[in-house]
Amino acid sequence: MLPATARAALEAAGFLVIDRVIPAADLDPLRNEADRLLLDSPARGGARNVLSKSQVLREVAESGTPAQIARSVLGEGVLPRKLTIFDKRQGANWLVPWHQDLTIAIAERREVDGFGPWSIKDGLPHVQPPVTVLEQILAIRVHLDETPAAGGALRVLPGTHRLGRLSTAQVDSLRRELPETVCPVPAGGAMLLRPLLLHASSASTSPTRRRVLHFEFSTASLPGGLAWA
Repeated sequence: MLPATARAALEAAGFLVIDRVIPAADLDPLRNEADRLLLDSPARGGARNVLSKSQVLREVAESGTPAQIARSVLGEGVLPRKLTIFDKRQGANWLVPWHQDLTIAIAERREVDGFGPWSIKDGLPHVQPPVTVLEQILAIRVHLDETPAAGGALRVLPGTHRLGRLSTAQVDSLRRELPETVCPVPAGGAMLLRPLLLHASSASTSPTRRRVLHFEFSTASLPGGLAWA
């Protein structure tokens, strides 16, 4: 599904933009389903735990193009572990500072060495796992709307996913040392992202919406009786 050259580029940089993942004719049904979930969500500008709330989007996660891409990168046995919807728009137009994605959703809290700290998001326990678990995760961000540079597109520091978990001082230092890359994505396109890659997002200066389906896939198993949510 993903050519060897594209997989190599992803592993070198920590991200990859694909211009067409969802055909234009299939976008409106996905937008309608996303809007249904966003309307019912208590969160401002997003909806969490979508795999348990939408059969339509769960099928995309399990057998659609994002799942096929994940298998080509991570191998057979990969499973969707999380799906979040982001909706940047007028009235919910935020910025996200430079960070790594360090938490996973867990079915039930258990104290296991190397896992912590814990938090609760939309009723589900979340925890920071060891780096070895994070390295086995691939995020696929499917854009339901065109996302130009001025529309809140992600900014990344290429290659930083290879540096492990970073301290605040290390993040500040890397921001000064490395040039950033802005990642516009067309409607129906996708951005593949390794969670440890340093990334940020500016507030949109465009009046249009930026709805994103943020899938996370992994082949990692968890120790000590921990189970993915």
